[in-house]
Amino acid sequence: MADAADNAGRPERYRFGAVILAAGASTRMGEPKQLLELDGRPLLVRAVEAALASPAWPVVVVLGAQAERIRPVLAKLPVLVAENPEWSEGMAASIRAGVRTLTQFSRGLDGALVALCDQPAFGPGTIAALAAAQRATGRSIVAARYAGRRGAPALFGRTHFATLTNLTGEAGARALLNGPEGEVAAVDLPELSLDLDTPAEVAAWRAGAGGGAGGGARAAES
Repeated sequence: MADAADNAGRPERYRFGAVILAAGASTRMGEPKQLLELDGRPLLVRAVEAALASPAWPVVVVLGAQAERIRPVLAKLPVLVAENPEWSEGMAASIRAGVRTLTQFSRGLDGALVALCDQPAFGPGTIAALAAAQRATGRSIVAARYAGRRGAPALFGRTHFATLTNLTGEAGARALLNGPEGEVAAVDLPELSLDLDTPAEVAAWRAGAGGGAGGGARAAES
């Protein structure tokens, strides 16, 4: 009885899964950037391990272009792989595939984190900051803010799952991220302004010169 009384006033734990978007063709990189090694680990593996080190569960990885080349690096990781045959449509198709897989696997989730695989500064601390902002504000969307805009990674409450699974086009979840202030909370994470799309950006990151290079505030895709 004492335990029940102690817990009565506490909010229930916010349960969320993660969707890592890794379906893009990496045309500007000239090779699959998902497999690009930074500090001895493929870029995609770095992102997945960050999610696995957080409270997010399950973790879904969306593959598309060159899926057969990329899939082996995930073989030993406890993740769900969703293949997106419509990856060329743009980021919306990958979000659809990822969130559908996530919610089919676990129907009791309160939220879904949508993240990219090509932000080298993305880590467990990033996810912790977004989750903390959700707890503090109760907002149904919490997004990273960098380069003057809201972007991925972003945490979406279950009230948005239907919208996420019906997105179309190249804009991804941008309309949701740019929603009313009363619905969206932003967490300043300027280090995420660097995403790796070109060999020059990779060279800059490796040289420690990262800064504001990269595509910046994409809504969700890689």
